[in-house]
Amino acid sequence: MALDAVFRTHWGRVLATLTGQLGDIELAEDAAADAFAIAAERWPRDGEPANPVGWLVATARNRAIDQLRRRQVLAAKTKLLAHDLELAPEAAMHDPATAVIPDERLELIFTCCHPALALDAQVALTLRTLGGLTTEEIALAFLVPFETMSKRLTRAKHKIRDAGIPFAVPPDHQLPDRLAAVLAVVYLIFNEGWGGGRIDLAAEAIGLGRALAELMPDESEAVALLALMLLHDARRGARIRDAQVVPLDEQDRTLWDEQRTAEGRQFLQAALTRRHNGPYLVQAAIADLHMQQPRDWPQIAALYETLARQTGSPVVEMNRAIAVAEIDGPEAGLAILDTLELDHYRYFHSTHAELLRRAGRHSDARLAYQRALDLAQTEPERRLLRERLAELNPCD
Repeated sequence: MALDAVFRTHWGRVLATLTGQLGDIELAEDAAADAFAIAAERWPRDGEPANPVGWLVATARNRAIDQLRRRQVLAAKTKLLAHDLELAPEAAMHDPATAVIPDERLELIFTCCHPALALDAQVALTLRTLGGLTTEEIALAFLVPFETMSKRLTRAKHKIRDAGIPFAVPPDHQLPDRLAAVLAVVYLIFNEGWGGGRIDLAAEAIGLGRALAELMPDESEAVALLALMLLHDARRGARIRDAQVVPLDEQDRTLWDEQRTAEGRQFLQAALTRRHNGPYLVQAAIADLHMQQPRDWPQIAALYETLARQTGSPVVEMNRAIAVAEIDGPEAGLAILDTLELDHYRYFHSTHAELLRRAGRHSDARLAYQRALDLAQTEPERRLLRERLAELNPCD
């Protein structure tokens, strides 16, 4: 496996394991980075080890011990860590190929999403630790300078260390209160992979979603989020064609993953039996309806109305406008869009442009498509928007 693929696959798990062992995210991140750097030097020459995660954890742990020993002020922590390592099985310590590395990513994500941290810090820290995004990528996602994001991440790590935030899954009585932030972070990671072309992150988010659903099988929102991600991911193979985004109505359904779809619907049905219609459950139901032919637009519009009441989101209202336009015509959808303040949101402008085009208002549609093109962030998006612009008659 190429080293960059190893990083994308194993970074979150290696960092989670090290954080559990060292009790310090910042130290764990430095040690993990050192281990991957050593791997980049040695693996091309010596070959990838049989147990790459075990090798990376062992190497990083040894680097961390060396670093701790150099810090006189942390002598007590070094002594405690050395004592813990002495109690470990000799084979696991000296032969990383035989080491069984526990998956502690859930502990890490609940630590990163602790309520003592600001929400933007929770999301950013989880994207860095679990998702493996660089600080530059996270800064771009938040539309802030690199220096600002770097300081935000550093403050969050120091807050976890200084406040003694536990590296643990919360006890049962605290899980519901902590769940909303965790689910939001997982879905954001999925969308970073889904919308930004980072398929590895989409798979990472689905893996975290599976773990959350297993941990809290009675929480309908945890199960529903997994269903939602699986249903979206089932269409992955049909979303891009010739480096261009393909709208849902134009996708080749034979490229949809039938097994993924069936699994998503299975989890959706399981979530429905919990009798709690939270926002992820409503979104999963909408995603399922969008994959059916013919689509039940009145039901989709009704569910978007429910979701809008739950979330108060203007983006949800935008999607309701699309459904209403399918029922009552483009002018009805445009009437809803005219009430929304979403000038910063690129998909608002592409939606507005499409409804204007369907209403025969081509001059206004061209302006809206151009605004969407100005805000587009990926080349497949830009190509689709240019194609839509080219289809409009400039003489109209």
